[in-house]
This record gives sequence, C-alpha cells and structure tokens, in this order.
Amino acid sequence: MTDTTAVIIEKRGQALWITINRPEKRNALNGDVIAGITRGYRDAHEDKDVRVIVLTGAGDKAFCAGADLQNSGAAFAMDHSKPNVDYADLLRLSQNATKPAIARLSGVCMAGGMGLLCMTDMAVAADHVVFGLPEVKVGVFPMQVLSLLQRIAPPRLVNEWALTGEPFDAKAAQAAGLLNYVVPAAELDAKVDWLISRIVDKSPTAIRRGKYAMRAIAAMSFDESIAYTESQIALLAMTEDAKEGLKAFSEKRKPVWTGR
Repeated sequence: MTDTTAVIIEKRGQALWITINRPEKRNALNGDVIAGITRGYRDAHEDKDVRVIVLTGAGDKAFCAGADLQNSGAAFAMDHSKPNVDYADLLRLSQNATKPAIARLSGVCMAGGMGLLCMTDMAVAADHVVFGLPEVKVGVFPMQVLSLLQRIAPPRLVNEWALTGEPFDAKAAQAAGLLNYVVPAAELDAKVDWLISRIVDKSPTAIRRGKYAMRAIAAMSFDESIAYTESQIALLAMTEDAKEGLKAFSEKRKPVWTGR
C-alpha cells in the first residue's frame, strides 16, 4: 500500500515544493518517497503556472540520509523483470526536466540524498549541513549517484568521497560546486525565496528551451555544440517571449511573459 504522506507536494506562488516527509527516518529514501518526488516533478510540468521546483526535506535534521537501511534487503532489492530501477528513473526524469529545480538543504545529505542534490539545477544549504557518500561502509557503492556527481564535482574529490566514505561540510561542498549558497539556518528560507524570485520574473520560454539545449549539448563536441546552438538561438528569436522581451526593453518596461 502506497504511503501518500511520505512526500508533501504543495504549490507556493509559482513554485512547487516537494518535501520528503519522513523526519523520524532522517527523510530516508524508500519506494514511496521516490514515487512522491516523481509525482511532484510530473505535476510541476503539467501546471503551466509553476515556474520552479523546490526539493527539500521536512525538519532540520536531514535533507535526505540516503536509502532506508532499516530493512537492508528491501533497500537494495530489485525486480529483475524490470530493466530500470525506480531511483535511476527519477534521476533520468530530472535530467529531462525543462523547469528549473532548487534543492533546499536544512540537514544532512548522504548517499542517495546526494543524488537528489545533484539532480537539481541549484542548491542552497544551511551552514551546519554535513554531506557524504558512506556506501562503502555498508559494503555497497554510490553507483547511480556517480552518474550525476561526476559531472559536477572535481574527479579527485569524488574519488575521495566515494572511496573513503567520510563526510565533509557545507563549505567543502560549496567549494566543490555542489552548492550555490551556504547560509546560516535562520536565513535559509529567505535565500531560497530570493533565488526563486530571480527565476520567476524571467521568460519561461527561454528557460524551458535553454534547459533543453543545455542538456542536449552536454555530451557534444564543441563543433557539434556550436552548430546546434546557433540553430537554437534562431528558433528562440521567433518565439513570442523573445519578441516581447525585445519590445519591453526598447519601451523601458517590464516584459509580460506568455511562455510561448
């Protein structure tokens, strides 16, 4: 039976907040949590009024402590009739998303939680937050997390984190490129709200097509990338938002975006 309270999905203005709601379990991942986050991402993309996704954890102890190891057999069990793993499918979904996502971290971020952090576009953390890839301590390895983490953090640091399993602090996480901002806990929500405000007043069309292009060129050579992007800018210039943006600029007023 699905636990629909494991993740809370709520719309706050133009942001859709997805909150892992298992504070007593340090917001550990299980099937219901993965399904809930997946549902939140899909809801956000089906609602044209939603401009940004915020992913966070309930309480101030944990963002997400990784897989729920209370029943270790269940945590790493697989249905071998399925070609994909649900957690991996969530990471795939996040990378194909065309709406920006912000991770809000008020507590520890470990193991699979690091994957959730890496699947977002931006991240803000309280200065006391501790990070880590402790999988080797229980005989496994952060396999799926590495698919995203290795594209963000320097290889030498990823090697150290994954091979030693030792934790590191928010300052180190920011220096490695995992976080945009580190703030005192009391200022966390204000900083997240500030970042949201800097997204929702921009063109939704430009952001949507821009995120699509960023994803597409990630694996391209320079020659492939520059050819692709020169065609994309020509297409973007034909959209209503681009025409409105240029008109508003010349008329010295704020643009009125239609998202088209």
